[in-house]
Amino acid sequence: MTTEVHTQVSAEELAQTFDESEHAPVDLSGYAFEDWLALALFWAMALAVFVQFFTRYVLNDSFAWTEEIATNLNVALVFVGSAMCVRMNRHIQVDFLYRYLSPGLARVLATLIDIVRVSFFVYGAILIWRFMSIVGDEQMTTIALPKNLAYAFAFIGFVLMSFRSIQVAVANWRRGYSVLERPEAFDAPLVAET
Repeated sequence: MTTEVHTQVSAEELAQTFDESEHAPVDLSGYAFEDWLALALFWAMALAVFVQFFTRYVLNDSFAWTEEIATNLNVALVFVGSAMCVRMNRHIQVDFLYRYLSPGLARVLATLIDIVRVSFFVYGAILIWRFMSIVGDEQMTTIALPKNLAYAFAFIGFVLMSFRSIQVAVANWRRGYSVLERPEAFDAPLVAET
């Protein structure tokens, strides 16, 4: 049986370890507009859920609007977060077939997939825009806000997904292959432990 050994360290020694270690500079360049928007939506949703929890279980007098706001923020987060997934090629995809296709046929099929993906997101944005014009005057159920606020985030998500899918398609065409054809080229490198 092994026992853990805890060495006593003074506060001064602990403080020196923070001073001595070199901190890597923070690099925020990998984050895009939709990342920050999703972060803001997440914290707004978390605040709405907290208010809902607090008023229901602590004050025993729930605010009715918190559930609708939290639900709409969750939907907004899903659509904006989907744009993040499109940008980083993180949506579910099946590349099994590409292992058995010739490279030329695989390239044609991957290009067709890029075109279908762009078309789908553009069409989704058009449909949401049309739907927003139909329900433009309707109000939310529990709060006097237009329903279009909730649908606007779905529209923004589809527009962002369209834009990002075009960027991914162009990058795939320039590179000559996509994640479907060579998934190993898109895997994160393994970091060796030191």
